[in-house]
Amino acid sequence: MRLNVYSDGGARGNPGPAAAAYVVLDENERAMLRSGSRYLGVRTNNQAEYEALIDALKTAIALHAEEVVCHLDSELVCKHLTGEYRVKHPALRLLWVRVQDLNRGFREVRFVHVPRSNRFIQEADRLVNERLDETQKRRL
Repeated sequence: MRLNVYSDGGARGNPGPAAAAYVVLDENERAMLRSGSRYLGVRTNNQAEYEALIDALKTAIALHAEEVVCHLDSELVCKHLTGEYRVKHPALRLLWVRVQDLNRGFREVRFVHVPRSNRFIQEADRLVNERLDETQKRRL
């Protein structure tokens, strides 16, 4: 089974309060199988992007996907994962290693950079902001 995942992470401030979110779709992108979001605490935007992808990959594993196409709006993270850029920052390197470990759970993994205007990225972004808003309200 092949799944499509769309993940997004965001921080209000860099670093600042951050959240991660994802949506998992079937192979034809006709049905949303799962979505989720999580408050991360204080992170950078790039750390939040990686955390979102990690959550999406864990969900794809739980759904018994054999192949996964990961769609990200972070060009930096996508280029890290395709090997076009080296991962120099130590915190990002740890997250990159976690992604590599999760990738072993699939027969094939692809990473695709998509624009922020993509409707599924916009849904993940909405979930990020919803989670950040909820967390901020609880703290007031």
